[in-house]
Amino acid sequence: MARRASSSLHPGVFIGIAAAVVVAVIGGKSLIKKKPAGFGNVNPLDVKEFLDNGNSLRGNEYSVEGKIDDKLRWTASRGQAVSLRVKTEGGEELIPIEIPPDFNNLNVEREQRYAMRIKVRQGGIPVATAINRL
Repeated sequence: MARRASSSLHPGVFIGIAAAVVVAVIGGKSLIKKKPAGFGNVNPLDVKEFLDNGNSLRGNEYSVEGKIDDKLRWTASRGQAVSLRVKTEGGEELIPIEIPPDFNNLNVEREQRYAMRIKVRQGGIPVATAINRL
């Protein structure tokens, strides 16, 4: 009687499948763990200088990170104003930020951390131009 050949898979197939699974797991973890980046191409806001004389910073763009302390005002046509708690060398400081109506679809919540790109307008009022939740 003739013997049948074994129909097992080649070991190279198992190695290829294992390598693909490892690459998929590592790639998935790196994508999931990444938070939205800050605004590295913009200078960070010097909070002390802003609090001393915010009007001197008008026309410039800065980045700032902090936790929303309170929502001060909101209207659908004018946007909202929030106070942002920012860590500084001397402790924590509160700065007001105007969020224009362009961001009405974004749900800005109290006690959440955000990175914002701001532009200081006339009168030393910081206005958000981009917002990332951290």
